[in-house]
Amino acid sequence: MTRDSAPHDLTTEIGQHLPYLRRYARALTGSQASGDTYAAATLEAILQDRSALEQDLPVKAGLFKILHGIWQSSRTADPVQDRTPLEAAAFRHMARLTENSREALLLHTIEEFPFAQVGQIMGTDAAEAEHLVAVAHREMADSVSGRVLIIEDEPIIAMDLEAMVADMGHRITGNARTRAEAVKLGAAEAPDLILADIQLADNSSGIDAVNDLLGALGAVPVIFITAFPERLLTGERPEPAFLISKPYTEDQVRSAVSQAMFFSSTETLKA
Repeated sequence: MTRDSAPHDLTTEIGQHLPYLRRYARALTGSQASGDTYAAATLEAILQDRSALEQDLPVKAGLFKILHGIWQSSRTADPVQDRTPLEAAAFRHMARLTENSREALLLHTIEEFPFAQVGQIMGTDAAEAEHLVAVAHREMADSVSGRVLIIEDEPIIAMDLEAMVADMGHRITGNARTRAEAVKLGAAEAPDLILADIQLADNSSGIDAVNDLLGALGAVPVIFITAFPERLLTGERPEPAFLISKPYTEDQVRSAVSQAMFFSSTETLKA
């Protein structure tokens, strides 16, 4: 069955992939609003011309390829005009990185495309995609380091995250198992980055803990880690710019930490 002969099936499949397209776009731009603009432009391109989804690509990869093309066009047109001060600063920062390296890193580590599909999405080959990911790891790891607060109630996971983040050159300010502990640790030493689970030890909310901290500390980059990402990728409320799923990989954590530190900003997630 071709895509042209099954519009309902295609619409359903696009809907299944849309939350992850939006996640990628938010991580790419550092902003939910900007990311959703790119995702919406991707859907508009498909509505105008269904052939934009290439027949030789899986639907998910096709969606990401269209978004990548729109993203590249917007960067080459004028990367800072008509953007917020935060977005303009981020784009100036990105201009100092190897072209396409961040995109390859996100596609491979967060969205889990194999190198061959990363290459197809970006219009290159698997070898170049792998090279770009290696370059991104090096460049972004060198860009920013700071203090990290971890909010995680599972001791083994907390120790694993601490080891990975410390190995990247960041300093751990502590690990909180509850909302109250998180607020206390944040007040004792303001973190530069928060890495937070959603469900905490006493059934308190990691989302509430993060919003408490952001209310007290102001803009701090946040990465949410959850076994149920679909609960946060609904589009019905403000969403985090950086979200990784459990079970996670070391590459996913390293990539998300580098991306979040790179933008040094976050948007609150209301419970």
